[in-house]
Amino acid sequence: MLLVATAPAFPAQPLDSTKPSAAIVDSDIRQEEALSKTEAGKVITAIDRTRENIGTVRKTTRLDTVDIVFLTDAARSEGGPPPAIENKVKQHQDDVAELRQEIEANALLFNAIDSRRVLAEDVLAVEFDNPGKIVIYAAAKPPK
Repeated sequence: MLLVATAPAFPAQPLDSTKPSAAIVDSDIRQEEALSKTEAGKVITAIDRTRENIGTVRKTTRLDTVDIVFLTDAARSEGGPPPAIENKVKQHQDDVAELRQEIEANALLFNAIDSRRVLAEDVLAVEFDNPGKIVIYAAAKPPK
């Protein structure tokens, strides 16, 4: 018996695309800068919900809005997240690591963060505000 594999007749993403995220992410990608001390409550709550958010990230195929919140004072170049957030990340380190892997495996979310030059390892947490909207908290500075 001979098995022959063929490529699909059309690619999932145009090969000549100069903006791969635009081809995959049919979402409004917004970014904002914030200080971790002003967002600490939201970030800690989101970290506490990481286990349940992993499943939602895994199933996410379409979003209307992706908000990336750059916690600029928590970037590695600034010494990393403040103790309250860092301790919460350590407390949930296995879940946070799995969340980061799921984001890297999700084309939509990976391209969203990649379009803003955020590394998955800088993602602290995600929060689904409502259907169709995700907030990604990143310990990073926005691209210049």
